[in-house]
Amino acid sequence: MERRGDRDVLEAMLTHHATLVDGVARRARAVRAAVEARGSIEAPAAELVTYLAREVLPHAMAEEHTLYPVAARNLHLEALVEVMVDEHRQLATLTEMLATAVDGAAASDTAEKLETLFGEHVANENERLLLPVASRSDVDLSGLLVQMHRLMEAAQDERSLANDAATPDTETALVRLTLDAATQFADLGQGDAACRLAAAVWAVVRLARPDLATRVTAHLHRLVRTVTAEPVTFSTGELGERAAPSATGTAILDVRSLAPAERHETIFATFGALQPGTAFVLVNDHDPKPLRYQFEAEHAGQFTWESLEAGPKVWRVRIGRPAAAGAFVSESGEPELDVRRFPHGKRHDVIFTTFNALAEGSAFVLVNDHDPKPLRYQFEAQHAGSYSWDYLEAGPAVWRVRIARVAGRTA
Repeated sequence: MERRGDRDVLEAMLTHHATLVDGVARRARAVRAAVEARGSIEAPAAELVTYLAREVLPHAMAEEHTLYPVAARNLHLEALVEVMVDEHRQLATLTEMLATAVDGAAASDTAEKLETLFGEHVANENERLLLPVASRSDVDLSGLLVQMHRLMEAAQDERSLANDAATPDTETALVRLTLDAATQFADLGQGDAACRLAAAVWAVVRLARPDLATRVTAHLHRLVRTVTAEPVTFSTGELGERAAPSATGTAILDVRSLAPAERHETIFATFGALQPGTAFVLVNDHDPKPLRYQFEAEHAGQFTWESLEAGPKVWRVRIGRPAAAGAFVSESGEPELDVRRFPHGKRHDVIFTTFNALAEGSAFVLVNDHDPKPLRYQFEAQHAGSYSWDYLEAGPAVWRVRIARVAGRTA
């Protein structure tokens, strides 16, 4: 028997979907109109990117953790859920493409793809997933909606530049002024200086203000296009004799399947887990030159960068930690991952990224400000039998745990 409360919840969810579709469509049309009028695309493109980042993508993430598992479990819609999740990843990729669009034509084309994909996605989701779930008497639709709201609020808790005018703060104002100065450098033909300035800003705010760091990264991508013809000299270190890992022994980090917002953090977490004299190969779907500036800003002289493949569809770069670089190394000589410098919401992701980058038989030392027992349960759920866990220090102020990938086991 259908409950009146669930009918009201369903109507609210369908209305919210319609609002999101309209919000994307109106902003996408504004981008195309600016291109057709030969005007500046910066403002309408930024408006669409911000709306997607603040409203659409958090909503998608919340669905993946609430509505979608119920649909897969209770209605056996696993195949449909996989399609829905894949379309979420496409939306995230298109959002990054719009933020880094080279010209008006590219921006217009990407905006149109976003509008079409999202409209079709929501229509399909409503008809084939949401309505069938809502018709089930064994599904608490109101409870699902509450969970979704909580997840969305957590995802939206970080302030964005979209609200700068209404709720200005000192950090945002300083970032905006500095990026304006970087743009002026680029306009004066000093593109390399502009990129270095933007990367320096990113290094300062990336942990304390990840919302600002995301926007700085998008700005850096635009600035990088101004230095393509300029000679750029980076100050990376040398690997030395110990460093050159064999082609088959180097870890591969393919970030093409990750949401754009996750890519740089995952890359830096992987780098943080490297032992001196080792490296990993980054695989990306665009030239990672903005990332190179960020490495230069945060790890100058402590990394190496070797281009292995340079497009046009795939870029591969070997990123290494020089043998002489002793940063992030514990007393035992193993890499040390101090997650106290990360926001709480990102710590577990960074830890699992670090573990996944480990070679069999190797380990890292986790440093935390509380007993990571909840993390231990997560490791047991995901990597039972393929990891080891040894407390080296157990509070009261600092906890150190040696986490290793057990040799000969499959994670």
